[in-house]
Amino acid sequence: MDFTHSPFATRIVEQVRSFVTERIEPAEADYEAELVGGADWTIWRQPPTMERLKAEARNAGLWNLFLPDAAHGASHANVEYAPVAEITGRSFIAPEVFNCSAPDTGNMEVLAMFGSADQQREWLAPLLSGEIRSAFCMTEPGVASSDATNMQATAVLDGDEVVLNGRKWWSTGLGHPHCRLIIFMGKTDPDAEPHRRHSMVLVPVGTPGVRIERMLSMFGACDEPAGHGEVTFTNVRVPSSNIIAGPGRGFEIAQGRLGPGRVHHCMRMIGMAERALEMLCQRAASRTAFGSTLDRLGGNTDVIANARIAIDQARLLTLRAAFLMDTVGVKGAMSEISQIKVVAPAVAQQVVDAAIQVHGGLGMSDEIPLSRMLAYARALRIADGPDEVHRALIAKLELRRQRAGWPAVAE
Repeated sequence: MDFTHSPFATRIVEQVRSFVTERIEPAEADYEAELVGGADWTIWRQPPTMERLKAEARNAGLWNLFLPDAAHGASHANVEYAPVAEITGRSFIAPEVFNCSAPDTGNMEVLAMFGSADQQREWLAPLLSGEIRSAFCMTEPGVASSDATNMQATAVLDGDEVVLNGRKWWSTGLGHPHCRLIIFMGKTDPDAEPHRRHSMVLVPVGTPGVRIERMLSMFGACDEPAGHGEVTFTNVRVPSSNIIAGPGRGFEIAQGRLGPGRVHHCMRMIGMAERALEMLCQRAASRTAFGSTLDRLGGNTDVIANARIAIDQARLLTLRAAFLMDTVGVKGAMSEISQIKVVAPAVAQQVVDAAIQVHGGLGMSDEIPLSRMLAYARALRIADGPDEVHRALIAKLELRRQRAGWPAVAE
């Protein structure tokens, strides 16, 4: 495995790094000041600072960097995009600035890989241009969604239409004022084998029967202006041509969607952890207590060293997963993808928690981003599959490998 960047990737990484540190991080306070605030998502708006930064990024050619498809994105391999994602993880607003934020990235990947020409023209094109945003509706409040086969929402064919019914929640992006598209996953054929029962369907926001009930708060915050919505679908009718890739292919599409997305999430977690460690070290070196700076007190040297070790380990593991995805495909890297999903958010949570401790009362406040970082890292240990589900898959694949006598390291 050689993680040396190509000249093209090296140039993009340096450009993104400069843009984040020189343009985005200094604008974070202005962005926050432009938010409406509060739980009433119906009056949320897109901060003008975001639109300005997006225009600057697009003019600089720093746009849609996540797609490996040369026809739609920057033609980066996953292992090349990974360090870009890490840099964007330093700022909550950076991914959207580069049109590389979830859930749009996953939805664009789905449309690029599985969408028909008409679907790509109607929905992929405006997503790629940043004109609209989107949501993904899979998780349900009434079942244990850690097992996606429990899904109860339905997508039933009726002539040349498909009828949708169900309740979804934690649908990220649904509160955004520019959200125009929902990808809905529901059961089409209850008698098929479990992973051929479900379909993914494109649903325009505003379709009769679609009702956004509320935005859910996460650790007291509503994640304005994107939000995480609860939405009901009551006899929603859309053309059957809105089914992505045909009925019964929902789980197949989901696997193609979640593999790259997990690398993106994990590398952003590593970027967040790096920023938290920087803040920790700066604070520890500048504050004095009991006659010494904090970096020389108690076990803080161990805390700093352990954070450095953990971040570097998580980065190498994530790069390995990205490398395997590029060389043997998502199916061949399933264990590694689940490994990073367990490791990276936990490392970020650990480092951010240590940074909060060194900052004392300031660390718990909203004056600096550490408390929000902690909430985000903790939430990601549930989002895209809880730790326990990923560990179960890792163990299953490891037992299979041991029985077959396969080598531990992919050739």
